[in-house]
Amino acid sequence: MRGPIRLEALGGRLHLPNGSSKTKTYLADLKQVAKLSGKNYAEVLQEMMAQISESIAELHPADTAKTEEASEEQTITDPHKMAATSSPLLNPAPAPTVRPKERTSSINIAASDLTPPEVQRYVVEHIVKSEDTAMHARSHHRLRVFSGKVPRPQHEVDYDTWRSAADLIMKDPAISEIQRSRLILDSLLPPASDIVKHLSHDLSADVYIKQLDSAYGTVQDGEELYAKFMDTLQDAGEKPSTYLQRLQVALSLAVSRGGVPEGDVKKHLLNQFCRGCWDNTLISELQLKQKKSSPPPFPVLLLLLRTEEDREAAKVQRMKQHLGSTKQKVSSQAQFAYEEEEKGMCAALTTLTKQLTQQMAAIQQQLSALTAIQSQGQQSFAPRSSPATQPRVKPKSSASSTVSPKPGFCFRCGEDGHIKPQCANPPNSALVSKKRKQFNEKKQRWQKQTSSSEQLN
Repeated sequence: MRGPIRLEALGGRLHLPNGSSKTKTYLADLKQVAKLSGKNYAEVLQEMMAQISESIAELHPADTAKTEEASEEQTITDPHKMAATSSPLLNPAPAPTVRPKERTSSINIAASDLTPPEVQRYVVEHIVKSEDTAMHARSHHRLRVFSGKVPRPQHEVDYDTWRSAADLIMKDPAISEIQRSRLILDSLLPPASDIVKHLSHDLSADVYIKQLDSAYGTVQDGEELYAKFMDTLQDAGEKPSTYLQRLQVALSLAVSRGGVPEGDVKKHLLNQFCRGCWDNTLISELQLKQKKSSPPPFPVLLLLLRTEEDREAAKVQRMKQHLGSTKQKVSSQAQFAYEEEEKGMCAALTTLTKQLTQQMAAIQQQLSALTAIQSQGQQSFAPRSSPATQPRVKPKSSASSTVSPKPGFCFRCGEDGHIKPQCANPPNSALVSKKRKQFNEKKQRWQKQTSSSEQLN
């Protein structure tokens, strides 16, 4: 006779190797559902967890069902009572009819078998991570503030920068259309927000962008922007790499307005750089003119320029470090020579000052003597005065004969008080010739007076 049948949970016996892959596939499907519906991934996961908990509750019957199962098991496991109440012809019949009931009614599926702890932990971790990712995405995709005020405030960006950030949001597939419109509207301040205020909130983000482009976008056509690009040349003191970046910005604007085909961007960029860059040594060193047949893209060309600039800067730094001591010695020697020359000039000026002081003293003595002679001549007008004055005139003639007249003016500018080596004024030939003529006449008169005084003596 058979004993009682022993039933065990399938979760302790079976181990599905593909459980993790099926779970990941299920979560990937949930992400796709969240993307199509425009809801947050965390909200979708929470809804599915609620549905799973409801299905688990439906699988567990009430306590009455458990009591009925227990009574059925007692009747099945007591064969003596079955034999006393039934006839011998019906003895073999209960076995095949009771065994299916025993198997179907005694199976109890626990909640841990339907949703193992590993799956629950995996779902909870994804919910937490998705919430953090959603918060990070909201902060990451936030646009900078733009108002359109002139002059532009410091904490705001210009329209081109704001437009570039808006283009990235428009191309991001992870952002729904409603979120795009919300991000654009949240980043606008008056008067820019007044332009799109009258539009309906159900419109797409492209409508807001077109409305703002009509107010703040570039109004120049492609040909004008291309002409402006061709007039962009390297400024004084500007690095070649910086100049290339300015060219790239101007060319991108011309391409966006249809002035230049996108396939010719590399060719126009290289041609204009070779045309507007003044560093011919750099162009020949990198052989840029030979690359016009197959021009490199902008990132490659920019990297070449920056590498060459770094090499030149390092070479100049090494030269300064190597020649720094030599330059210092030369400067010290030059300073010493200048000090010696300055000392010699000071000595010469001191000697000249002494000579001029002596000459001024002699002139003052002569002037005082002449003043005394004139005063004596006015007091005595007798004939005796003439012989008395004659001996006193001799010092005048002797003094005048000993001191010859000097030019006393500059031979460069014609001004008095300095000489030609010390002159810093512009040359004046007319004044110099005039002063030279006056000096010659004065010298001739002095020579006549000297010759007449010598004849009298």
